[in-house]
Amino acid sequence: MSGSDMTSPSTPSTRAKATMAASLAEPGQRLLARVVDTLVVGVPVVLVVRELVSGHTADVMAPSAVAGCMLLYEAIQLALWGRTLGKRVAGIEVVAAAAQEAPEAAPQGTGGEGESARLGDVSAFPVSVPGFVPVAAPEPKEAAAPEGAEVVDASTRPDVLRCVLRAAVYSVPIGLRPIPVLGLLASIFWVANAGTMFEGVRRQAVHDRLAGTLVVKRPRPESSAF
Repeated sequence: MSGSDMTSPSTPSTRAKATMAASLAEPGQRLLARVVDTLVVGVPVVLVVRELVSGHTADVMAPSAVAGCMLLYEAIQLALWGRTLGKRVAGIEVVAAAAQEAPEAAPQGTGGEGESARLGDVSAFPVSVPGFVPVAAPEPKEAAAPEGAEVVDASTRPDVLRCVLRAAVYSVPIGLRPIPVLGLLASIFWVANAGTMFEGVRRQAVHDRLAGTLVVKRPRPESSAF
């Protein structure tokens, strides 16, 4: 048997290394991440603005300054690492939403040819033992992904354009708050944005749907030391 027959790049173990089952982030985790990010960005920016200007001018400038800083803060971190400081605290990350591949069809044939071929590969008992029929050793089944899990490629970090679009959809309404009508529409948008996470099976808010992203629980790194 040649070396090329012994190793194949399309074996199940190779495919398992390329992908992993990542559970979708819980709404509570996403809320925690958003609160942390808002405090990290909003509090310092508002304090600086109020030190520079005062009165009604500060009330008008602060939301726009927060919106601009939040856009840069989120877009840059998502493009580099796939998660912001708040998402690190919550244990979640943003990945590109890719369509799931259809499962491969099981081999079928007349007279159980597919089954007999599979049984002929490995035998649990030698053929020479009287009274025993050679039976293939059962292959271990892969652990099923938990309910609400999304199978994603481990390297599907969103590109820069997706990161900027995702951050802008959330941040721009913040800058519209001082404008009476647009500020009201922005408040309605945030309620609708949160509500869309509970519609569908992927828990995608509006900014996720427009940017084509998913928020998943970050898997814990495996360590051989423990």
